[in-house]
Amino acid sequence: MAYPKKRTPAGGGREGKEPPDELAVPKPAAAESDTEIQRFNFPDQTVAVQGPFPGGGEGDSLPSPPVRVAGPDEAEWPPVRVEPTGVARVSLQRSMANPTGDQALWLAIREKTNVMGFSWYERFIDRVLSREKRVPPHLQERRDKSQLAYGVDAYQLLKAATEAFLIFKCGVLRTPDQFLPAEKRFPKVRTQEEARLGRSLTLDEVRAELSTYIGAGNLPYIDRLLSSVTDPVTDDEDAETENQLLPLGGQASPLAQIIPALDRPDVPSPFDDTLLGAGPFYPLMLELLWSYWHEEGMLVQAINAISLRFQNKRLPGESNPLANLELSPLRPLSNLLWGYIQDEPFRLTVSRRAYEYSHQYGLSLVGRAVPGMRPADHRSKFLEAFHSLLHQVAVFYKEDSDTTVIANGFPLLNSLKEVHMLLAEGAHNQFGDLPWTARVEMLIQQWLLSRRELRDFLGGRPMVPYKEPWMGQVDTLRRMFGWGDTPVTHFRDLGTFGEQILLSIRYADWINVDDEDAAKNWARYWKPEIQGYVHAYRAVTGIDLTTADMNKQINSTPPSVLLQRRIGQRGAR
Repeated sequence: MAYPKKRTPAGGGREGKEPPDELAVPKPAAAESDTEIQRFNFPDQTVAVQGPFPGGGEGDSLPSPPVRVAGPDEAEWPPVRVEPTGVARVSLQRSMANPTGDQALWLAIREKTNVMGFSWYERFIDRVLSREKRVPPHLQERRDKSQLAYGVDAYQLLKAATEAFLIFKCGVLRTPDQFLPAEKRFPKVRTQEEARLGRSLTLDEVRAELSTYIGAGNLPYIDRLLSSVTDPVTDDEDAETENQLLPLGGQASPLAQIIPALDRPDVPSPFDDTLLGAGPFYPLMLELLWSYWHEEGMLVQAINAISLRFQNKRLPGESNPLANLELSPLRPLSNLLWGYIQDEPFRLTVSRRAYEYSHQYGLSLVGRAVPGMRPADHRSKFLEAFHSLLHQVAVFYKEDSDTTVIANGFPLLNSLKEVHMLLAEGAHNQFGDLPWTARVEMLIQQWLLSRRELRDFLGGRPMVPYKEPWMGQVDTLRRMFGWGDTPVTHFRDLGTFGEQILLSIRYADWINVDDEDAAKNWARYWKPEIQGYVHAYRAVTGIDLTTADMNKQINSTPPSVLLQRRIGQRGAR
């Protein structure tokens, strides 16, 4: 390889130094091949220039490499201007957050809420009612002894099977094995979970992480609640108690006579709290918000309309779109509807559910069935806090997608803490029982509406891709009675996604979290559900939760008011 010869100024002398933008290149070290990197050695550094470098004779010049280099001795080596000739590829990556201990809890919540879906429920009920052998023994015995062709036995079996399904599938956090996917199912969800968490997973790793998080059997949030109602006993108090139990003059003290089994750990004290003394508290992975959005989607009203026509009662209004509904007694739906109507005194009323919606979430229902509600405790701040959280998540997603910005997770963390506190305020009185009962009843209503007898009568739009088979019948009834033209699919998404989001906020110990990485991980893991909820909310109410108004306020108008407003606007057109 030849390099340019030394350039001598006119007159044989040297006229100062070259301009500062001229670059001097020293002689490169010998390369093993023309395509290897040439290294230019300087006194204090080495600069590498990528080849190929063509060989040649006298007069060949140095090719332009993709960097600028300079040499210290321009008199010995002639200056050469080096310009870039290729494209420099620069890659920026999103800032990563450190893993946190509650990530295994999110996987467990998502798993249990998914297997409580209607598709799983429908398969379970079909096995029970079709006399298959793969059903729980107590249901099989009851099914074989019942007279399904007459009376209310068929419906009572359906109700018992629905309760059994929730017992089997609902997330009761006892051990990780009962809360995580089974070994046969884990490969199906592994790819999605690895994409959400950004790392590889095995079932043993997830089981170990969840075991570490729940400790002795309780979630950290539950342990915090139990510690707040249990007074710790100090060493001085223990010593004082022991002194009171010592014999007085050879006789037992009065306190020891009153409580003879005080020193026997196998005998429970009658003064112990029966709930706290029974062992760890196992929360159910249910949220009443699921029932609220399905009720706003007119699921309950749809089955009520069918039930009234079944009893030959004319529905309110001038038109009677169900006048031709005639169910044959030779088909099973007729017998099931009979049992469903007979069980009405034992079901929750609309007013009962509406009062609990107000207590837990500050949500309301609008209609003739709930006139003049006067709740004793209305969670008025929840909707504002929850919508503010969703807005903060949208801001975080925008910053997080910009690889030149490190997204701030603390506003998101503060919003999570606020929603966590408001959810805890509503977790009283009917909190444990009413969501369970409402879920049982609404699953039965979905299954009845999905029967082929109703599909054949109502017709509908067979080319619409519904996620669950009962949705088409509800949409048809919504159009018949003027309940709105928004597809019930969006209401279903609001209930399903909203339940998962709130469960991850309710049962994580957010009040004790000070690391913004926990909030970042939460937002990234639940991104599909959060984005789905925001989109469905806009489709149902017309409100975009990702934007604020001119005063930087987030819309917190109750959804029931927005729905009535949209129905009124539709009727005015």
